[in-house]
Amino acid sequence: MVRCWPRRSKKSAAEKSAKSGSATSLTSGSTAADKSKTEQAEVKKEEKKEEKTEEKKEDKKEDKKEDKKEDKKKDKKEEDKTGEKTEEKKDEEKSDEDKEEEEKPKVQVGSISQRKDIYKGPVEDGEWTWVDKYPDGVEEAAENEETATYAVVVRNMKSQDSRKKLEAHSIVVQSPWLRDALSEIMADYPGVACELSRLEFEAPFKPFVHRWAEFTKYMEKPDLEEKTKEHMKILYDILNYEIGDNIKTFQDYVKNGVVCFKDLWMIFQPGTIVLSAYLGPMSGFEMVETEYMANNCGKFLQVRCDCVDFGGKEFGRYQEAINIPEFLGTKKITGLKVYPFHFHEKKEEITAQLLKRGTIFEKLAGHHYREYSGRAITWNREGNEVDIQITGRIVVDIESFNRFSPWRVRYLNDFNATDIERFNKHKVESGIESEEFVMPDYYKMLCRSRTRGYSLKYKKWVDFFLEQITDVRWNTTAFDRLVLPADQKELILSFTEAQLAGDSFDDIIAGKGKGIICLLSGPPGVGKTLTAEAVAENLRVPLHMLSSGDLGSDPWEVERELNSILELVSRWNAVLLLDECDVFLEARSNHEIERNKIVTIFLRTLEYYEGIMFLTTNRCGEIDAAFQSRIHVSIEYPDLTVAARKIIWKNFLRNSTIKSNLTDKDISELSELKLNGRQIKNVLKTASLLARRRKSDTLERQFIETVLIIEKKRPGAPQQMMHYM
Repeated sequence: MVRCWPRRSKKSAAEKSAKSGSATSLTSGSTAADKSKTEQAEVKKEEKKEEKTEEKKEDKKEDKKEDKKEDKKKDKKEEDKTGEKTEEKKDEEKSDEDKEEEEKPKVQVGSISQRKDIYKGPVEDGEWTWVDKYPDGVEEAAENEETATYAVVVRNMKSQDSRKKLEAHSIVVQSPWLRDALSEIMADYPGVACELSRLEFEAPFKPFVHRWAEFTKYMEKPDLEEKTKEHMKILYDILNYEIGDNIKTFQDYVKNGVVCFKDLWMIFQPGTIVLSAYLGPMSGFEMVETEYMANNCGKFLQVRCDCVDFGGKEFGRYQEAINIPEFLGTKKITGLKVYPFHFHEKKEEITAQLLKRGTIFEKLAGHHYREYSGRAITWNREGNEVDIQITGRIVVDIESFNRFSPWRVRYLNDFNATDIERFNKHKVESGIESEEFVMPDYYKMLCRSRTRGYSLKYKKWVDFFLEQITDVRWNTTAFDRLVLPADQKELILSFTEAQLAGDSFDDIIAGKGKGIICLLSGPPGVGKTLTAEAVAENLRVPLHMLSSGDLGSDPWEVERELNSILELVSRWNAVLLLDECDVFLEARSNHEIERNKIVTIFLRTLEYYEGIMFLTTNRCGEIDAAFQSRIHVSIEYPDLTVAARKIIWKNFLRNSTIKSNLTDKDISELSELKLNGRQIKNVLKTASLLARRRKSDTLERQFIETVLIIEKKRPGAPQQMMHYM
């Protein structure tokens, strides 16, 4: 077997002496030169002998190792053949392992009182591990005690700009004089803490671009210390070299009101107000930060900004992300999706508009009964916003929206220390001593343009625009026009007003039987529903109307929905009307187990209800016996009399949008028709439409006659109507 070993050189004493001899003097004669040559030859001979002896020793060692390996291989082959190891070899191996373990000292884990350094190993295919070897080519730290003595440290790197060799990666401000100056220049700038001993700013040095005017103005102060002037001049020269072109570009953009996409970040200074018609009308936001990003649609600048919102219990901040898509060339700043407030042409007008909206938003904190007309926002199954037209009464209630609506909750961030400081300062300046939250004008300008609540008419949780919310216009004559005997009207008003005032008669068991439940029964169109509506108008409280279909059909669903609705009604201090509730009141049977469950749930719920509830039904005779003891007032509505129908005709004609020419005789004759209140309303409504179609300024009897002729052909028309015609 041929082996090749690397030649190892050893420095002998003769070599050392030869080197030292040659280094001492070169002025000796030829004899000395001859001696040195002979000595060198002898040294070389000795080195060759030593190398040969070493090679022989190493060859012997390698031969022994190879012999051992071959012996082991033979042993393994024999083991493979026999399939067993001899007991003697096993004992030998165990004894060798025991000796090795005895030689190693046993140390308890974590007992050595020293530190052990390991290092990051080389990266291969993106993967690496920790190794014990100290890395090669490690330079000494550039920042040390010496660099700490300088006012400013500039970290440079190769520039990609063809006009510069080097450019600053970042700068470190170490001067205490500079820190004091920058604490005034960078006041309230997010992310800059000038109280630190080392202030670091990374390129492109956005804080200095945004506060360059303040920086140069500070340098012009006449009372600056000499040291401050020197250090400010050093920092000015550094920044002027690094961002001088950016500052000139920024000033040019401000002057001309245009900007290009790559420099878009310059016009957005953190902590300032920006305007955007994001998800609604023009609104104010506080700028937080900007970031260039990209997706499948291309590049865009994301502007992250905060608005003031209400979380149900207290106000806070909510961050929105507004994206500005990439554009070519320059674009007018006010034409962007979001732009700084100071670029708006009519600052006073937009300020007044934002302050007015903010005042409304602050007043609507909590739950409030209002009217609404216009566009609102709901959501589809994927959570995307969908426009919806809403008219009628609403309840603004963000806390209940978060608890009971199926839509996403808006979680707010707390106000920061600067905000709280401003709130306290505003209270002191305004002379407010109470703990009540009072919003300064600055934060009113940041209020959200929408608030959340419930539409009583459409039974939907939606997002309302503040401009479309108005105060409720109450119908003060509704209860007076209700066609009921005087004693019944007085009874209804007495228990509803007392309940609303809190005069409740408690049960032996606390919290039980505190509510008022009124059952209104009778044929259709005699005023059952109108009674509940008139009571709510008279008491000036919300009316929450429900039918059995709104509660579902499964027992668990009915119980869940009913509990939620009763809690909402109690919170809003509203009147609850459960219209056509026959399915809940009908007597239980031995065969319909599921319906029996629903009736039982309803009975239990009524027992602990604490508000005002009206129940209407057309089938009073089929009510379960258990309901009789839970109903406080039961009013039976008979069919309308001629006198009652006459009053109803007059009431509808009085409220008609078109003037009527009907005489008392006409009304008396029409009252003979056995129509209910709903049918009378429908006849007059249709006759009014017919009058408009024929361009008549008044409602004539002939129009009513035409409608009645058509109505008599309808299946199920009253016999009196047919006789009348």
